[in-house]
Amino acid sequence: MNMIKYTKDLTIQCYETDASWRLKPASFMNFAQEVAGNHAVFLGFGYDELIAKNTAWILSRVHVVFTDTPKWKEDMTLTTWHKGLNRLFYLRDFILADKEGRERVKATTSWLVLNLETRRLVRDPELMEEGTVCAENVIETPADKVQMPKDIEAVHVMDHVVAYSDVDMNGHTNNAMYMQWAMDAVDYEIASTRPVKEFTINFNKETKPGDCVAVYKARIPVGDSLKVYVEGKVDGQSAFCVEILF
Repeated sequence: MNMIKYTKDLTIQCYETDASWRLKPASFMNFAQEVAGNHAVFLGFGYDELIAKNTAWILSRVHVVFTDTPKWKEDMTLTTWHKGLNRLFYLRDFILADKEGRERVKATTSWLVLNLETRRLVRDPELMEEGTVCAENVIETPADKVQMPKDIEAVHVMDHVVAYSDVDMNGHTNNAMYMQWAMDAVDYEIASTRPVKEFTINFNKETKPGDCVAVYKARIPVGDSLKVYVEGKVDGQSAFCVEILF
């Protein structure tokens, strides 16, 4: 296996798709976090290595572009690589390709390393070691900051209480669940029939079991497309914000 890039073969399962048989955005995020973790272990800075220093990877921003959304039963190959430090963030890119080698989904992600005791950010020189970094960009610029537009009144859609099925091995909400909540906030006839062209999501504040997340949305027509913003707040503070283009 090439150390610089990590590749995993997978088949799109029925429970990873929607009513149109398309891969769900949250399913792609689950794929991505799994291969990112596996590759980090291979490179020597996975969960066990960081937790020994009382630190952990924290996903901060994600930008995903669906060129041609994969569907149920398709055989795919997911490739990822670590791009090193960019200002505050460690960057990691992904390509999901079909068996003919065609790029179907691409993504760039921005991560932080957090000291779990002090809650301060850490810059770990071991994460920049020669032989671990690949500078190739699948998306030219890192994921942007996303905010609910100030000139549009967001509509309160639902309240979600963080529960068992939302929580990951670290005891807080799994990042893919935020994208699931966001898609649930979109009108069903749109989410189930119109493919997602791309989305950018920011994770602003962790949520834990029992937290009540108030979810808001705003819609903006963009030519033949539709842009939907979804934000979740806990006690008035933004926990996540996502911009979705259909």
